[in-house]
Amino acid sequence: MSVADFLSGSYCGLPPAPGEIWARWTLDPGLLLTLGAAALGHCLVARRGGFRRTQRWSFAIGFVVLTLALVSPLCALSVSLFSARVAQHMALTLVAAPLLVVGGAAHLVQRAWRRRLVWFAEPVPAALTFAALIWFWHTPAPYAATFENTLVYWLMHLSLIASALCLWTALLRADRKSAPGAVAAGVISTVQMSLLGAWLTLAGAPLFAPHLTTAAAWGFDPLSDQQFGGVIMWGPGCMAFLVSLVPPALSLLREEAPAAVAG
Repeated sequence: MSVADFLSGSYCGLPPAPGEIWARWTLDPGLLLTLGAAALGHCLVARRGGFRRTQRWSFAIGFVVLTLALVSPLCALSVSLFSARVAQHMALTLVAAPLLVVGGAAHLVQRAWRRRLVWFAEPVPAALTFAALIWFWHTPAPYAATFENTLVYWLMHLSLIASALCLWTALLRADRKSAPGAVAAGVISTVQMSLLGAWLTLAGAPLFAPHLTTAAAWGFDPLSDQQFGGVIMWGPGCMAFLVSLVPPALSLLREEAPAAVAG
């Protein structure tokens, strides 16, 4: 089977040529309707819930990032380059997800957790679930399957987005009671992203069959493309979760300071 045959089932289409990349928007009616319905639903909830202006802006920016990651030429480029797929996933899980949480998505996650629809919304389970999914979808066989089947492609994206929303809810909405768990979740997330990025960057051979012959048109060989993807995950991924440690850590320090003075 040729790479073209292998990638013919890709949701984002065949690998684009550099000269045509800006014409390769993914204007799938089903996707656009789903995104539009989600935006409309949030607007209605925000109006009834009296969301603050900062929340509305946070949601709007996060939603724009989410939409562009899914419909822009980045989708098509991810068929050619592993590093583009990693960049897409980092945009969804490290940029869009926390902005959406600040913008009001946290209320939906917490409501689902109270109804036992999302069992992993507590900090450490959320971190472990996200870690398991990010590792699973960036190992060779599951990764390749997303190019062969549209259902698997969307299962990957939806599971990563949902787990990222739960994780960022746990990290950003931590109170004094949950601060120790949030710190642990941030440490777990930082370490696992570092290990995954290091594995991809330091691997001695290319691991991902879909990109063995598609990276050259963009000035990469398969291994350097994979290594660049690992660096994208290693650097921004670790930094984002390190920053997330600051609020719960400060909360713990403020709680311990009076106790130390009293002692």
